[in-house]
Amino acid sequence: MKLVRYGQPGKEKPGLIDADGKIRDLSAIIPDFAGEYLNRKSLDKLARARLSRLPLVRGRPRLAAPIAQPGNFIGVGLNYIDHAKEAGLPVPSEPILFNKAPNCISGPNDPVVIPKNGTKLDWEVELAIVIGDRASHVSERAATDYIAGFCLANDVSERAFQMERGGQWIKGKCSPTFGPLGPWLVTPDEIPNVQRIELWLDVNGKRMQTGNTKTMIFNVKKLVSYISDFMVLDPGDVIITGTPPGVGMGMKPPRYLEPGDVMTLGADFLGEQSQEIIAWKRGM
Repeated sequence: MKLVRYGQPGKEKPGLIDADGKIRDLSAIIPDFAGEYLNRKSLDKLARARLSRLPLVRGRPRLAAPIAQPGNFIGVGLNYIDHAKEAGLPVPSEPILFNKAPNCISGPNDPVVIPKNGTKLDWEVELAIVIGDRASHVSERAATDYIAGFCLANDVSERAFQMERGGQWIKGKCSPTFGPLGPWLVTPDEIPNVQRIELWLDVNGKRMQTGNTKTMIFNVKKLVSYISDFMVLDPGDVIITGTPPGVGMGMKPPRYLEPGDVMTLGADFLGEQSQEIIAWKRGM
């Protein structure tokens, strides 16, 4: 299934993409894609629903992030060897983890705002894991049983905040609009092999990133198992799994985003996103 949330901010409804690419309204079945409504029992119920009986959503509504605000939004750093090398950092022997603020999540096509005093805005196309069942100390073998699905993510980063303000990555990862997710949440049965997904990102139509999840240092099963040893993962929590090479910080000279730039990104099975960069102004 391809699950979506649609509507204006604060008024989103859950939906499902049918075989014709149309949105079917699911609000009569579930209130939203969050918490217990992402567990196996709930998703199995959705899979059995007769789509032809679900209301068809007219027009082209705004697509929101496919997950309502999660309790945890976890990032994995330097999870592609070539990206670690372009950043001039050692290849990690264990996953590097950091937090992104859950309230930085935005829709896949919403604008991205350069934060106040931001000077080095950067892009990162990533695969996101969405947790479906409570996970604590799970094995790698069982890890996929705790996954509700996958979606496309852009780990937007302010590199000056991240690298030049005391060494705390979280400072450069959490500004509003720094977590575009979607367009949809794809359940695992739709993806033949999550470790064979092509990823790409363009800026103003120029290809910047191309990668494949087969080159991840730590794969999806390892990440879910590893993280669950340090914290409890709850339904709806999101893990973004690292980015392939081609970020602006790694270019010579570095290339950072400016107002008017447009990021377009996509991945096999996961759809595409597009975000225009806008400047911060008072009241944002």
